[in-house]
Amino acid sequence: MGFLWASLLLLLARWGEGSELWNVSELEAANYVISSGSSPLLVGLTTIQSAVAKGAAPGFCITYESSMLGWEPTWLPPSSWLRIWSKQLDHQFRGDLQNLEIDLISEDASVKCTLCIISAVFHFFHYPIFNLNATDRERFNLLTQGGGWCNDIRSCVYRKMSHHGSSYHMESQMQFTGILSDKPNENPDFYNWNRVKIRYCDGASFMGEGYNKAAGLYFRGQRIWLAAMEELMSLGMRHASQALLSGCSAGGLATILHCDEFRELFPGYTRVKCLADAGMFLDVADVAGGETMRSYFRSVVKLQGVWRNLPRTCTARMDAISCFFPENIVSNIQTPLFVLNAAYDVWQLQQSLAPKTADPNGYWRECKMNHANCNGYQMQFLQGFRNRMINAVRDFSGSGKNGLFLNSCFAHCQSERQDTWYASNSPLLGHKRIATDVGDWFFERGQVIAVDCSYPCDNTCHHIVFRGSI
Repeated sequence: MGFLWASLLLLLARWGEGSELWNVSELEAANYVISSGSSPLLVGLTTIQSAVAKGAAPGFCITYESSMLGWEPTWLPPSSWLRIWSKQLDHQFRGDLQNLEIDLISEDASVKCTLCIISAVFHFFHYPIFNLNATDRERFNLLTQGGGWCNDIRSCVYRKMSHHGSSYHMESQMQFTGILSDKPNENPDFYNWNRVKIRYCDGASFMGEGYNKAAGLYFRGQRIWLAAMEELMSLGMRHASQALLSGCSAGGLATILHCDEFRELFPGYTRVKCLADAGMFLDVADVAGGETMRSYFRSVVKLQGVWRNLPRTCTARMDAISCFFPENIVSNIQTPLFVLNAAYDVWQLQQSLAPKTADPNGYWRECKMNHANCNGYQMQFLQGFRNRMINAVRDFSGSGKNGLFLNSCFAHCQSERQDTWYASNSPLLGHKRIATDVGDWFFERGQVIAVDCSYPCDNTCHHIVFRGSI
């Protein structure tokens, strides 16, 4: 019976708007390893169950697991009794966490309990530096994971049964590649930093604040963000001399929305910057002239209470839905920001420009599967999307503190993949790879505003094609 329910929910989710369950095959390996024959770094999961809830029974919110690579027992909280008791509580309710009483998640602003969409704990991956010099230990590279959003009860109920909604479905280890690689020939500027991947399990780019009691859904994105930052500061990030916040897709949007907030964690002398990869989701019309993406973001903002946490610099002049679109935010961000994006972003082509709801007869199907199948009219439409992308970052790119790498590829997320970040055949703009441009910008070796010519002029792209049913 459980299998039948799971199958039904999976089917409903595939029908649901905004689902990222694509049957995708890339022309290049997703995690290309340089010819040295080295293997990607595997990093184990670290647990933050929550921040302590003041005055709320049972007074439990935080515990840790020490299974991650390189983790030292001395880094754990000294209150071993709390760890033991919390593990017992976790074991007692592991099979039925939905029925655990969560009255400690009160609406009081002082309470910062952090939960995924269900009442499961929040995790991140952390590879700490122990054996290098003090300067290396004072550098932190944080990456916020992507994974779409959920915009209604049905899609959020499905999501809570996946690794994007519950820590009980998360893998115990994850490869650190691209910008998280520990090898200088794969990640020349950031390989010897503390590297953290913050798991994404709230469904609103770490911005939600709400609770749906009937469905048992917790929208705690902002609390998760705050708890993660508090934990990392306690683990040494407060001493950072340099810090980079990055993210891909929904994590790229989270990076944009939290960038100035991240900067405020550190003293003025700390070099703090942000990198948003594939996070420029545009408020544009779909192929039928409708507002697919705007309608979708409207539902996310309303359902998950995102409007409470949006930048005041935007909401003072625009509606909350508009302020969830990065094009209305990036120019007002005070912290140096680097925007990395494919001009023909395949996620947006699939989900916001030509979804089935806007293309019921499948006129765009073959074009969405493979850009080589797009006809003249379709390419003209996509060139218009590229022009809209360029216009969206025009003011942003005029600031000397910011950076831009906008290549004319059919791709999505290029900083975590080794083949696109830094490899012998990586995408190039001006004969420079993405990692090189990001490093030059971060360390202020030169200004980086790189905009590609229109498709098909760039023969260094790693285009994504799709096989199967879309």
